[in-house]
Amino acid sequence: MRETETILVVDDDQHLRTILKHVLEQGGFQVELAEDGRQALARLQQELPDLVLLDVMMPGLDGFDVLRELRSRFRTHHLPVIMLTAKGETPQKVRGLEQGANDYLCKPFVPEELVLRVRNMLQLSRSQRDANPLTGLPGNRAIARELNRRLEAGQAFGFLYFDLDHFKSFNDHYGYVKGDAVLTMLADLLASEVLSCDDAFLGHVGGDDFVAVSRPQDADGLAERIVAEFDRSILGQYEPEDRRRGYIELPDRTGRLRRFPPVSLTVAVVVEQQGNFGHVGRLNAVAAELKKYGKSLPGSQIIHERRFPVEAAAAQTSPPADGRDEGETPSARRPEQP
Repeated sequence: MRETETILVVDDDQHLRTILKHVLEQGGFQVELAEDGRQALARLQQELPDLVLLDVMMPGLDGFDVLRELRSRFRTHHLPVIMLTAKGETPQKVRGLEQGANDYLCKPFVPEELVLRVRNMLQLSRSQRDANPLTGLPGNRAIARELNRRLEAGQAFGFLYFDLDHFKSFNDHYGYVKGDAVLTMLADLLASEVLSCDDAFLGHVGGDDFVAVSRPQDADGLAERIVAEFDRSILGQYEPEDRRRGYIELPDRTGRLRRFPPVSLTVAVVVEQQGNFGHVGRLNAVAAELKKYGKSLPGSQIIHERRFPVEAAAAQTSPPADGRDEGETPSARRPEQP
């Protein structure tokens, strides 16, 4: 991702283009210019900006023509567009919004308002682009940004990785609609618990994998509350007969029926206290090993990482299952059943 976001200004008025370029550059943006609609479309075929600031009234292809082209092309249909209109031209504003403009700004404009509208639109665009389509939670790019921000600041934090066990068998047995219901149930539970904590972040990696970031002192309590509530709720997703039996049956590749227990939740908890994990890759590697160990155990599990050396990920190649103390790693605790 580019460090400085790029704005394409499309306006046939050279004086106004110069003013817009100056204002936006003062606001911290990189600015590209196009003097008419055709030049704008040609530039957009070469490289995509982060946002288009588009004048309505231009000779040849006007702003509406350009907007229609943008929205009809797969490569540019998602680009945020702010249209520039003359003050009081309400029909033009309505027409632009109907055709897919994201916002509009009246001329003459106030520089501070222009910069704020551009920043707000870019922030909204990033959020929508990064969000998981099922849960609406921030996706992989947003997760990486959040972790990098905390690591680079040397901030102590708790990193929690959530993964469902036996979810594929549930999905195969009940279908993807019921599977999605389990994922949204878990997302709602995570949001309720995680986002009620101070300085917390929640993201959806994809599928049945979620992550949370919290203050170090909140991590253990969060994991325990979430697992306890999940175990209380998950059986409600099963049909009464399957719930009574305590398992579902599915044929394997040979046609032999296999029994699968209820979906459970594994949580890998990594506490970063001294800035020794260094980068996101090492942090994820440790969490992945802890998760792998937890998924080898029956039922819902909380697996803790308590070491702080830089070589933690390299050393963590085969998590032991020999009942170590919590001061070593990994430590597993089977949550008490309600």
